[in-house]
Amino acid sequence: MENFPVINLEKVNGEERKVILEKINDACENWGFFELVNHGIPLELLDTVERLTKEHYRKCMEQRFKEIITMKGLEGLQDEVKDMDWESTFFMRHLPESNISEIPDLTLEYRKVMKDFAQKLEILAEELLDLLCEILGLEKGYLKKAFYGSRGPTFGTKVANYPPCPKPELVKGLRAHTDAGGIILLLQDDKVSGLQLLKDGQWVDVPPMRHSIVVNLGDQLEVITNGRYKSVEHHVIAQTDGTRMSIASFYNPGSDAVIYPAPALLEIGAEDKSQVYPKFVFEDY
Repeated sequence: MENFPVINLEKVNGEERKVILEKINDACENWGFFELVNHGIPLELLDTVERLTKEHYRKCMEQRFKEIITMKGLEGLQDEVKDMDWESTFFMRHLPESNISEIPDLTLEYRKVMKDFAQKLEILAEELLDLLCEILGLEKGYLKKAFYGSRGPTFGTKVANYPPCPKPELVKGLRAHTDAGGIILLLQDDKVSGLQLLKDGQWVDVPPMRHSIVVNLGDQLEVITNGRYKSVEHHVIAQTDGTRMSIASFYNPGSDAVIYPAPALLEIGAEDKSQVYPKFVFEDY
């Protein structure tokens, strides 16, 4: 199978723009996922986010996870578990308003760093949406506007840790799903793997790479592009060794945003592209 798409954004505003945009288009059409390097987020910030996230898990969440596993009688798994994920998570919201100050157990430094990280990810998400507009031949800002609703987009981060699992064949770290939202940016552990996507009927690893940001497309971008870009099924395999860190930030439409295929993409070759996807309000989806 061909290699997982890794895209270097360093010269996206220079002489390599056309080639980079072609690679992004190919990844969106054929994979639904790609990995970004030289994405503009300071590497020291990524290192600090990782360090503080792992410290927070060890101090505040690891013991709680062990207690839940004991309470559910899952230490000596014998049968496949289909109704839970082998993960320890919490969620922070950034837009339309932040709730970082309300989340218990976070140090002042961690709150500040995650706020800074979220702001940089938001800028990157909007830059990527504009690159997609350019590739698709949509007017600049079309996708951001499509996500806007009355209060702007929703944006939040799921912080997850996947502890070692005694019987990974019996329980998933995270069960297979597609992401319901817009565009997802992930900082994942560069040592402990586990994220896989479904491509041509096979599960393919999303390779751990230091300082990269993994991007995948949610269901709403599949709808707006009328199926040209794919929201792809993915899951996380539990591992017997090491705790895998995953920080996934979801840049989604506002709850009242109305989502439908971009008319400009329906007009191209209109005779063979009847509108595949209906119009709906994101919250109803």
